[in-house]
Amino acid sequence: MSPRYFGWARPTWTRELLARQLQRDTGLRLSVGHIGRLLRALGARRKRPRPFVRCPWPKSRERRKIGAIRKLIRGLPRDEIAFYADEMDVDLNPRLGLGWMRRGRQKRVLTPGNNQKRYVAGALTIGSGKLTWAFGARKSSDLFIAALAALLRRYRRYRRLHVIVDNFGIHTSKKTRALVEATEGKRMLHFLPPYSPQYNRIERVWKQLHDNVTRNHRCATIDELVKEVDDCLQALSPYPRSTASLRPVLSSPVADSGSAI
Repeated sequence: MSPRYFGWARPTWTRELLARQLQRDTGLRLSVGHIGRLLRALGARRKRPRPFVRCPWPKSRERRKIGAIRKLIRGLPRDEIAFYADEMDVDLNPRLGLGWMRRGRQKRVLTPGNNQKRYVAGALTIGSGKLTWAFGARKSSDLFIAALAALLRRYRRYRRLHVIVDNFGIHTSKKTRALVEATEGKRMLHFLPPYSPQYNRIERVWKQLHDNVTRNHRCATIDELVKEVDDCLQALSPYPRSTASLRPVLSSPVADSGSAI
C-alpha cells in the first residue's frame, strides 16, 4: 500500500520511511541497513511500476464482451479464422532498458536527437501463431488497412476473417469501416473493452520486439532499425505461445513486465 494510506505525505516508500512506520506500529527502532536486509529477505526490490488505465465499463459488461469473443473463437467453423491485431511504434531514439554494468560505471546509449518514427501493424493468428504485418510512415487507417489487405491475401481461402482489436481510432475510422463493409462479411472486426490490452495476445509479440530489438539499440538509421524489426518478426513467426484462449496477458494491471506479454 502507499505511504499515504498510513498518513505520510510521500507516495512511495523509502527504507527510512519504512523504519519510521515500523517504529510507529511496533515500537522497535531498526536501522536503515536492517530494513534493507529485511527487504532482501522478503525478495523485495525497487522496480518501475506499470501504468494502466482502468476500463470504464462495469465489470459485468466487460465480462460479457470477453465471454462473447471467447465463444466466437471456440465455435469457429473450419472455413473461418481469427486474429489478434494491433500496432507498434518503432522509434529511432532507443527505448532504454535494464542491462548488466560494472559497479560505478554506466553504459551510454547514443540517441540521434531528432527522432524518426515508423509504425508496424501486425496480426497474430489464433491457433497457429503465424504473424502477418505491414509497415507505414504514419499510424493511420491506411496502415491498419494494409495489414488487413495482407491478411486477406494470405488467408483468401477462408470464408471469413475475424480480427480482434482495441478501440483505437484507426480501427473505428470511416475509412476502415467502409473497407470492411465493402468485403461483404469477408472481414469482421471485434472490439475489446476499452483500455484492456491484457486480452490482446499480440502484446506479447510487441514485448519480444522491444526486448530483442528496440531497447538500447545501436541502429544509425530508421531503415536499419525497421529491417531488424522485420527480421525479428520473421524469427518469431509462428509465435510459440499463441493459444485460442482469451485469458488475460497480465495477472494484474500492474504485474511485472517479465510475466506480461
